[in-house]
Amino acid sequence: MLIAAGVFSLLIWAYLVLARGGFWRIYPAAPPEKNLGNTDPVRIAVIIPARDEADVVGRAVRSLLQQTGHNVIHIFLVDDASADATAQEARNAAIAEGQAQNLTVVSGDPLPAGWSGKLWAMQQGIEHAADSAPDFYLFTDADIEHAPDSVSTLVSIAQAGPYDMASFMVKLHCQSVAEKLLIPAFVYFFFKLYPPAWIANPRRSEAGAAGGCILIRPAALAKAGSIEAIRHEVIDDCSLAARVKRNGGRLWLGASATTRSIRPYGGFSGIGRMISRSAFSQLRHSNLLLLLSMVGMAATYLLPPALLFAGHRIVTAVLGGATWLLMVLSYLPVLRLYRLNPMWALALPVAAVFYLGATFHSAWKYWMGRGGEWKGRIQDPKEGRQT
Repeated sequence: MLIAAGVFSLLIWAYLVLARGGFWRIYPAAPPEKNLGNTDPVRIAVIIPARDEADVVGRAVRSLLQQTGHNVIHIFLVDDASADATAQEARNAAIAEGQAQNLTVVSGDPLPAGWSGKLWAMQQGIEHAADSAPDFYLFTDADIEHAPDSVSTLVSIAQAGPYDMASFMVKLHCQSVAEKLLIPAFVYFFFKLYPPAWIANPRRSEAGAAGGCILIRPAALAKAGSIEAIRHEVIDDCSLAARVKRNGGRLWLGASATTRSIRPYGGFSGIGRMISRSAFSQLRHSNLLLLLSMVGMAATYLLPPALLFAGHRIVTAVLGGATWLLMVLSYLPVLRLYRLNPMWALALPVAAVFYLGATFHSAWKYWMGRGGEWKGRIQDPKEGRQT
């Protein structure tokens, strides 16, 4: 039985490493070498939904107004009933850059039934930006500090593809012990679910995006039904990507080593809340999928070290060790992206245990009618209405 379990675990990792779209090869994105021969300015409407973001929004706005390249950028920041000085901090940043004319602050309307707060704010930003006839919308979060070439790189990628939607998985905050254990694992798990090579392949159905930084053509957004079509979704970025691809659009997803989230997650509880907000929604609220995912995670990440240390036969230990080695090697690229000691790869099974617990907690919150809770709003309640 133990030998059979070891062979099964090894086959899982052979598939993941060799046949899962090379998801673990996390190369930071760079502008394509292809010369487009087009130097015309590109008009970009940046949509930032913001709710109580006074501590980070100024840096986000400044980074967008400091972009290099020939793009024409105008920011539409939607203040979603903030209780702090979010709007004023954004204005102060634009004034400090001498570009107050390139920022429009929209006071958000009350949240209607059936909408998540973020998506309702984005919808209002799009409505205000539509008159400027942009070539692209850039959907980004208020805690994202963009590298100076971030926007021009995304535009170059979108034009060279050509892609209708291009997205960066930005570099997440990773300084505390909890963040070092869990944040690279989050990125690793995300790309395992959404392999970029499969997403970019028009012959495959897989679709995904990272909501912190999405560039999309207005025509593709309209063809996908715009934001209204996903107004109730918790995992809105991937839901939008799926609609774009189903309607014939082409997608690109990659990692950025320089555009980053500046909001610290802090300890284990903060990261747990981030995971719990959407994990059960990812499983389509299915108790069966919850059970299968937990069994699958245990077999994939916990069985190899268990076989190595608890096996009573040399064959079992060798199978467990070889499988764990594959796991470690596949995890090294994301640790390199975050400039962490490679020894953190040995802790991936521990991170998996945490994610198992957070996934079950996500289901529990949903069963209790508080699914998708974020910034005082319940976005994924059991009865299907947002509050």
